[in-house]
Amino acid sequence: MDDIIREGHPTLRTRAEKFTFPMSDEDKQTALEMMEFLENSQDPKLAKKYKLRAGVGLAAPQINVPKRMTAVLVPDEDGNPLFKEILINPTILSESVQMVALGEGEGCLSVDRVIPGYVPRHDRIKLRWYDLDGNQHTKKLTDYLAIVVQHEIDHLNGILFFDRINEKDPFQAPPGTFILE
Repeated sequence: MDDIIREGHPTLRTRAEKFTFPMSDEDKQTALEMMEFLENSQDPKLAKKYKLRAGVGLAAPQINVPKRMTAVLVPDEDGNPLFKEILINPTILSESVQMVALGEGEGCLSVDRVIPGYVPRHDRIKLRWYDLDGNQHTKKLTDYLAIVVQHEIDHLNGILFFDRINEKDPFQAPPGTFILE
């Protein structure tokens, strides 16, 4: 947690730089350590031992590395990995018209306060990314997983989740938005 920069740090508001391949060994190691953080943060014993807040995503800008890389680890209902990927240069190729928001709102490892409100996101996205070896991948994501990935891509573009909350009425979402409980 000490390596995660917090709200107010200028890197969090900077557009991250694209990678060129091959990636350096240092960048690959950073990516693997980001995933290891997520794994440890989701293990109750390790999280308590190392005083980690649980996370499902971590973008490189959050550790003050302004590069287009994020680790995502979303477990299924049994705690097994539903989606476990290091995303290099992720790009949303298409998105649904249908919007979705988490009923309890979103949180962030770089934001140490609770900010209530709906964060409207696209319910379905088609994502393209590269792995550490430069291989291209494409996958359609929906619901919670799509929300998590959009949150992480926002970090790569200098956007924080609360930027998307309606300032005048935090629990007012665009018409037709599905609230995911």
